[in-house]
Amino acid sequence: MKTAIAITAGFFITASAGAGEWVEMFDGKSLKGWKVNTENPKTFSVEGGAIKVFGPRAHVFYGEDGNAKFKDFEFECEVKTTKGSNAGIFFHSAYQANGWPQVGYEAQVNATHGDWRKTASVYSFKDVKKAPHKDDEWFTYNIKVKGKTATITINGKVVNEYTEADGHKDKTKRFGEGTIALQGHDPKSLVWFRKLRIRKLD
Repeated sequence: MKTAIAITAGFFITASAGAGEWVEMFDGKSLKGWKVNTENPKTFSVEGGAIKVFGPRAHVFYGEDGNAKFKDFEFECEVKTTKGSNAGIFFHSAYQANGWPQVGYEAQVNATHGDWRKTASVYSFKDVKKAPHKDDEWFTYNIKVKGKTATITINGKVVNEYTEADGHKDKTKRFGEGTIALQGHDPKSLVWFRKLRIRKLD
């Protein structure tokens, strides 16, 4: 059974749903249900039914307080990059008012930016050197986390799988529990996100 909690008038977000039940994370009109950090909030806006990310470094975190809790889950969205752009999707993260998120892993979004770590990389832990998509085209980005393994699928094809090693010592970059966050990387990067959804796994 679902339990719906009003975040703000006119928009309801499912606070708890049964395993396997998709929860829509974006209403296509606003950032209700998300919390933008205080660093550069204007980096995020909504246009044409999508989240537009364009401006100085900033991050937006899922949840009324930016701290939704997901452990084993499947997240999916559609993304469109532009030439030279860079972004990221953080998972098992936590709200942070400014700076690069210190908690959780980053799934890279980058086809042609100068950073050699491309889309589907679990940033700096297991990296992908060749982008599995092209700029200016919508593609489907899927992240599945089960236990200590993250599987990243692009347009229906598994591109990367990362398993946290026994004895992993990093106290913040590790599997645990946390929220999803989208990254605004730099003033020259324009990236779009739409059709964001998530479901808990058994």
